[in-house]
Amino acid sequence: MTGSVKVYGASWCPDCKRAKRFLGDQRIAFEWHDIEVDPDGPRIVQERNGGNNVIPTIVFPDGSHLAEPTNEELAQKLGIARTAVMHVYDLVVVGGGPAGLTTSIYGARENLQVLVIDSKGLGGQAGVTERLDNYPGFPEGIGGAELADRIVLQARRYGVEMLEAVSVLAITSDGEQVDVETATGDHYHSRAALIATGSRYRRTDAPGEDDLIGAGIHFCATCDGPFYRGASELVVLGGGNSGLEEGLFLTQFAEKVTIVQRGDLLTASKLLQDKVASHPRMRVLLNREVTGFRPKEDGSGKLAAVELRNTATGEPEELHPAACFVFIGLDPNTGFVKGTVDLDARGSIVTDTGFQTSMSGVFAAGDVRAGSTKQLASAVGEGAAAAIAIRQHLEAQEAKPVHDM
Repeated sequence: MTGSVKVYGASWCPDCKRAKRFLGDQRIAFEWHDIEVDPDGPRIVQERNGGNNVIPTIVFPDGSHLAEPTNEELAQKLGIARTAVMHVYDLVVVGGGPAGLTTSIYGARENLQVLVIDSKGLGGQAGVTERLDNYPGFPEGIGGAELADRIVLQARRYGVEMLEAVSVLAITSDGEQVDVETATGDHYHSRAALIATGSRYRRTDAPGEDDLIGAGIHFCATCDGPFYRGASELVVLGGGNSGLEEGLFLTQFAEKVTIVQRGDLLTASKLLQDKVASHPRMRVLLNREVTGFRPKEDGSGKLAAVELRNTATGEPEELHPAACFVFIGLDPNTGFVKGTVDLDARGSIVTDTGFQTSMSGVFAAGDVRAGSTKQLASAVGEGAAAAIAIRQHLEAQEAKPVHDM
């Protein structure tokens, strides 16, 4: 692609860092425009996105642009090759988060040919988490992106091959060999596979939500909170650990942060509950369910109100925040294996105690697995345990007698 790619974003934006890193890794030259420094930056971003502040906004030499693109969308736009060096491996890992990368490191250390395929950017949710304070070995905490980068570098050190921006469409097995089909039309064969595709934030599915995503409804406080500096109020839906952690983070931007919880109790840890209870700019509303989101009547397409119903009294209520951040749980990324491996009622992958799924030679670990704790340290532990189970599976395969036809 001739000409220069222009990336408009901000230094605090994880998605901007991801896009810049992806472009750099692919040796695509680009101009970086920090909208907090470049006086024309905010205007260009808003003009490209219907008046909304959506970053990164990436403008291409042909005049087109992508707003908050995935790595896959970027790769498709730029015509980047997304095919691995080989088509036969000992182990294919689907998902480049902490669980999948840990398994790949363990496998590569035992001289297995390992391929990691991720539809987004390597590092998983850890890579877009502002800070991790409960991961062992970092008494002062560590930035999520920094930790993810370290794990990726460690995997590269052991020769793990990695594909970014490539979706997996299907996994099948004939009992001896696993076939992994990607959106690029490639098929990768392996003696075993691990599914470690993690999870994504759940939506409310309330009326008006879809139209306001990015225009007042968000799912990442680190990514979008800084847009609301000086706001009189921000709302967080969800009383679990994620909701309270993100709510505390948002207090640095807003005069007041309101936590809305559907049940009659918060479900976050006692430590987080105590922090919220003692914070002068936070309040908690219990027994409220979201019934809808209403846009402003000025034609801006931005959020005007969060409509609630008090489940104890039945009375309707309204909040009028500058934005609403949704943290009401996680859904596993298992659509591509629905109907081929056993899933539980929530769509998570069912495994035995050895992380083996119902499909021969296919294992699962991390957030995508039924019964997982959805914690980073647990994901790393599951990745290591799954690697040991995979090694035992491969050893059993090698020990099988060969019968003459």
